[in-house]
Amino acid sequence: MFGISPLGWVHTLGSLPAIPVAAYMFARFGRIVPRSTAGAIYFFSMLIGSVTILAIAHAPVSYVIAGVTLLLLLVGYGVARLPGQGRARIYVETISLTLTAFLLMLPTVTETLRRVPDGHPLVTDLKSPILLGAHGALFVFLVIGLTAQIIYLRRQTSD
Repeated sequence: MFGISPLGWVHTLGSLPAIPVAAYMFARFGRIVPRSTAGAIYFFSMLIGSVTILAIAHAPVSYVIAGVTLLLLLVGYGVARLPGQGRARIYVETISLTLTAFLLMLPTVTETLRRVPDGHPLVTDLKSPILLGAHGALFVFLVIGLTAQIIYLRRQTSD
C-alpha cells in the first residue's frame, strides 16, 4: 500500500506521533516543551523518524534533513543540561525544536502529496505548484511561528 516498504512503515508509524504531539504543545504552550510527557513522546518519535530515514532514503537531501533534524533535536533537548547558558537556553531550545517540527513537516507533506490517493497521487513532480505552494506555506508558518515565539519569550524574560 502506497509503495511503502516494511522499514518505511516503521519509519512512518514511528515518527507519526510527533505531529499531533507537536501540534498539542504548540497550541498549549506555544512551543515544544522537552521536559514533559509530550516532550518525551516527541523526542523518541523524532529520533525514530530521523534514524530510520537513513536506511530508506533515496534522495541525498533526505540525509541532510535527517542529520540536521538529529542535530537540532539533540541541541534542543540538551541545551538545558549545559552550565552557564542563562536566558539564552530557552531561546536555543525553542528555536531548535521548532525547526525540528518544520523539518518533520517538509518531507511529511511532500511524501503525502506524492502518495495520496494511492495510485493517483496529487503530485507527481517535485516542481509541482501544489507542492511548492505547500512548502511555501510551511515556511511562512515557520517564520510567523518563530517570530511569535521569540516575542513571547522576550516578554516573559523581561518581566
